[in-house]
Amino acid sequence: MTNSLVLNAQHVKRHYEDGVNRVEVLRDVNLHVAKGEMVAIVGASGSGKSTLLHVLGLLDKPSSGTLEITGQPTDSLSEKQRSLIRNQSLGFVYQFHHLLPEFTALDNVAMPLIVRRMSRKEARSEAEKIIEQVGLAHRAHHYPGQLSGGERQRIALARALVTQPACVLADEPTGNLDRETAQEMFTLLQKMNREFGIAFVIVTHDPALAALAHRQLSMDQGILHGC
Repeated sequence: MTNSLVLNAQHVKRHYEDGVNRVEVLRDVNLHVAKGEMVAIVGASGSGKSTLLHVLGLLDKPSSGTLEITGQPTDSLSEKQRSLIRNQSLGFVYQFHHLLPEFTALDNVAMPLIVRRMSRKEARSEAEKIIEQVGLAHRAHHYPGQLSGGERQRIALARALVTQPACVLADEPTGNLDRETAQEMFTLLQKMNREFGIAFVIVTHDPALAALAHRQLSMDQGILHGC
């Protein structure tokens, strides 16, 4: 099974120093995610869910423990190497879309490929394909301010998928949407998971949406249950 793992976290801990106090945020977390698997993590605000995603996404370093991404150990990598893995193997979707307002939907989606030094023409061609996959080909040349909340999240998902990552990390991707739009977004996540075979780790406060994933875990005071 090890060869099929896209994420493998072992005994991960994360603490912060708050003056004289030490705040334990992650307590001995073990998590493995297989290729093409959709894992949902639920838990109260402040339970450590977002910190875990930041560690998994190489945006933060664990205080101790090990993390492998597509079989590669990450604990001794330089920041440049970590950035390279983020661009090659991981995609990110957040509660707020973080689209660049001065660029069209098409160019926002193409951006990660341009960062890879792909030609703008080729990057936009790949972006067009994935925008069509999320059902927004007719909105590709609109700016974020011209899109609805649900459309912006679809474009953010397309941006995460355009590099064909091994895993997409999604932090409350439906948290800023109304119930009906949130359901549509989660259905789209399931569709992309099936069609692309990309793993998803989704943090959500909504147990009903989490139940649609292959596996549901819960975070409580820095401890991950149900691994």
